[in-house]
Amino acid sequence: MLAPSAFLASAASTLSLQQSILPDSVHTLGDQSIESAESSWTDLANSPKPAAEVHHIQKAWDGLVATNYQSAILSRAQSTVDRARLLAAASPHSGDWLHAPPAVGLRLSDETVRIAVAHRLGCKACESHSCVCGKAVDGRGLHGLSCRRSSPTQQRHSHLNDILWRAIKRAQLPAVKGPVSLMLNDNKRPDGTTLLPWARGKPMAWDVTVPDTYVESHIGNTATTSGAAANRAAQKKTDKYANLSSTHVFYPFAVETAGAWHEMAIELTQEIGRRITSH
Repeated sequence: MLAPSAFLASAASTLSLQQSILPDSVHTLGDQSIESAESSWTDLANSPKPAAEVHHIQKAWDGLVATNYQSAILSRAQSTVDRARLLAAASPHSGDWLHAPPAVGLRLSDETVRIAVAHRLGCKACESHSCVCGKAVDGRGLHGLSCRRSSPTQQRHSHLNDILWRAIKRAQLPAVKGPVSLMLNDNKRPDGTTLLPWARGKPMAWDVTVPDTYVESHIGNTATTSGAAANRAAQKKTDKYANLSSTHVFYPFAVETAGAWHEMAIELTQEIGRRITSH
């Protein structure tokens, strides 16, 4: 699919070298292989060629082909669940776990990989059955991601919060989970806070939330906008802890069950990684 893009970018980047090597009489002949590749590329991208100044950059050619294929795949989605799944899978960093080396602490069990891949590809993950809450569960098994009687709903929150807390400590910033007395008026507690300044002379507080991409209250938005559930959840957390802004730098850490990240969660993760590397 990307072969014409690779060829055209290579041809454009080496054109000046070719012209300096070949005699002038050859320049006027044209290159039929380029014309053929451009024709193939046009069929794949269904788009005009990129601007001449970026012809040497393969990404400029690849991006238009990928966008066209993504639109074609989305147009064939048979349900809102499939549209939400595809949009989430295409969002930044939702597939990073596929590239994580199986080192200590990162290795996923075979069963975990099986279910994660099934959810990502929209495959059957289990047999149809009735949940303990009384609702029917189809072969995809997505109901358990939001069921109030499902223990993993709380476990994923706790695990993610623990990972975040341990990463901050690795950056040599002491932090506590579930701090008390930060908000004296309403006694609300974020998931954690640093004990030393993070930025602008203020400590950092965070609160983790993992909204379900496929739950009824979100599916209408996530089927049209990637990360809609994460954006909504992050805004709720920001509003909830608005009073902290005078004393803390607050980060809502929202990641959807289908893998879409809120931009502030990405920002915080990258900053923690930078500080760990620097240390």
